[in-house]
Amino acid sequence: MHAEDVPLPLIAQEVGTPVYVYSRATLERHAQVFRDGLNDVPDKLIAFAVKANPNLAVLKVLQSQGYGADVVSVGEMRRALAAGIAPEKVVFSGVGKTRAELIAGLEAGIGQFNIESEEEGLELAEVARELGLEAQCTLRINPDVDAGTHDKISTGKADNKFGVPISQAGQIFGKLASEGGVNLRGVAVHIGSQLGDLAPLENAFNKLGELVSALRGAGHTITHVDLGGGLGVPYKQGETPPSPAEYGAMVARVTADWGVKLIFEPGRVIAGNAGVLLTRVVRVKRGVKDPFVIVDAAMNDLARPALYGAYHDFTAVEPNGRDMTANIVGPICETGDTFAMGRLCDHLEAGDLAVFRTAGAYGATMASSYNSRGFVAEVLVDGDKYAVVADRIDAGAIMDAERVPEWLA
Repeated sequence: MHAEDVPLPLIAQEVGTPVYVYSRATLERHAQVFRDGLNDVPDKLIAFAVKANPNLAVLKVLQSQGYGADVVSVGEMRRALAAGIAPEKVVFSGVGKTRAELIAGLEAGIGQFNIESEEEGLELAEVARELGLEAQCTLRINPDVDAGTHDKISTGKADNKFGVPISQAGQIFGKLASEGGVNLRGVAVHIGSQLGDLAPLENAFNKLGELVSALRGAGHTITHVDLGGGLGVPYKQGETPPSPAEYGAMVARVTADWGVKLIFEPGRVIAGNAGVLLTRVVRVKRGVKDPFVIVDAAMNDLARPALYGAYHDFTAVEPNGRDMTANIVGPICETGDTFAMGRLCDHLEAGDLAVFRTAGAYGATMASSYNSRGFVAEVLVDGDKYAVVADRIDAGAIMDAERVPEWLA
């Protein structure tokens, strides 16, 4: 198995395992396909959801494709700017922006704040006035639409923490629009991640269109609408989520008469299938029913299966033509450190290399040092060459950042 033209065993030998491996060509192709799907949308900004994969090299690839950045922390904002993304192409989302983050975004001159509550909007207006600046903003709406995805990544239902209830949107918009320091120029929505059906999105967008008409009828000027992201990717063979072309056609039809600039925040659909997690089998342990294939990657390296019960295809780097039914687990001292149970997979033995596929989004970015394990390395491949784009941070380096107070010495 290769990543582009680089043999994965070479990366394992020279960088070690576990290691995330990303493909520049795939990132660029996905960026182009998503953009092409929106050809019938005349005025738009595509802002990559940095939370999906904040690696500087990945962001640089997407910056070269003309993408902006959707950020949810000052750290993500600084990464986007460091990768060369223009401040005016940065959208600051997130339900818990601190005062310091509001100041940092204003001082950086970012293009848009997505306000998540009346309270946040009032604080942003106050901060902007103190700095003598004006914040460009949209108000995020909670449309009470079930995205039909996993509960942990659903964001548009009434009991989710994001946005303001659509029933109160007109009143809150009117109050914030009258505040000095903010230019409340539109509305935003995002109903969830890994969506496999366009119907919930279309439902949310129709509700948003009705709100836009109502706000204009109340005398407000609406020039921007942020439609968020959430388009799913295939994790399993045979899965066929909506394509960017199908999504774009729906968006163009629903928004044809809105007369606004549309903002999109794709993440997983760009990065998900552009990466794998390369791992080595530590040993194969006999089980009561199926053997346990213990790999050196763990839930601290790839958290999605433990968090969401997520599926990642698992295949040998050098398959031998045989298969086995096994439980795929990591070395962490938690039963939750389980990637699959009773999975039919390639036959593997101690020392063999394998990959978890579709690991380019919500992989390394969610890593931790649990069990005093280090942080996983990341590699970007470009044709027949590769570079380490995030060093492996070993447990000793993490411990070096800790201190024992004198009164315990």
